[in-house]
Amino acid sequence: MSAGNEIRLAMLGMIEGNGHPYSWSAIVNGYDPAEMAKCPYAGIPVYLGKQPLETVRIPGARVTHIWTDNPVEAPLVAKASLIQNVVEKPEEVIGHVDAVVIATDDGEDHVRRAHPFIEAGLPVFIDKPMATNITELRQFVQWQRAGKVLLSTSGMKYAPEMKLSAAQQEHVGDLRWITSFTCKTWERYGIHALEAVYALLGPGFISAQTQHQAGSDLVHLRHECGAQITLAAILDAYGSFGAVHLYGTKGDLALKLTDTYSAFRAQLVTFIDMLRTGTPPFDFQQTIEMMAIIIAGIRSREQGGAVIAISDVRSEVN
Repeated sequence: MSAGNEIRLAMLGMIEGNGHPYSWSAIVNGYDPAEMAKCPYAGIPVYLGKQPLETVRIPGARVTHIWTDNPVEAPLVAKASLIQNVVEKPEEVIGHVDAVVIATDDGEDHVRRAHPFIEAGLPVFIDKPMATNITELRQFVQWQRAGKVLLSTSGMKYAPEMKLSAAQQEHVGDLRWITSFTCKTWERYGIHALEAVYALLGPGFISAQTQHQAGSDLVHLRHECGAQITLAAILDAYGSFGAVHLYGTKGDLALKLTDTYSAFRAQLVTFIDMLRTGTPPFDFQQTIEMMAIIIAGIRSREQGGAVIAISDVRSEVN
């Protein structure tokens, strides 16, 4: 760790449609409201602005370096999110930070992005989804088994609205069907819909079957507990993002993400705590299973809606 025991993070990568370098860096560092108002992702200054400015910070950690795919964008992020160093190449951060955040949601390209830092022995957080094909997933599994420090999650895992109280659990009873919704594509955003459900059911998914039409994937999952799950990824339905509905033996319950800031902050704190303690927050097998579900959904679509066993996908990773 760096002097004073402050964890230094590098925020690396930014692609179209994903403003995490702005938001995640601001949550860790604090931010300049005037500069953040220029952020091209209008929702970010809105949810940041709902928090008292002096509270937007994660003590004991700092994003010290930034690199973006388009070099024009990095200085803008740095000004908005109070990042001291802009680098010309991502590898320049090696030797100057304690961990790296790969802030892109392109699950076809994360191995290439993460490779230099994993090989250098740096812990790496990979934005969701970690991998959307077998080749990428197999490489991450090999790295993790070799002792490399990896973490990849969706913010939905930490959304306060998705944590059921005892009273809510009693109201619903045993779960029989769950619907969970995301905008954009199954490849990039399906993990959001999945993580919200996974937090409720845990491991044990059996199969995936995708019904596809232009701009829409409906993925039907079965779980060993008997519950059925419908995950929907519909390209342009932004206003419905984060909607989950539970149907049980006693009642039903609608859940909706409304506190993006708290979800993202808890996600980042979890990674920072992992760096401090050396203890993973959950079994990496859960990440493998979720990536296998995402891949199974893609495979089912490619095979015209065939039922894909999650175990078959997982067997290709080992």
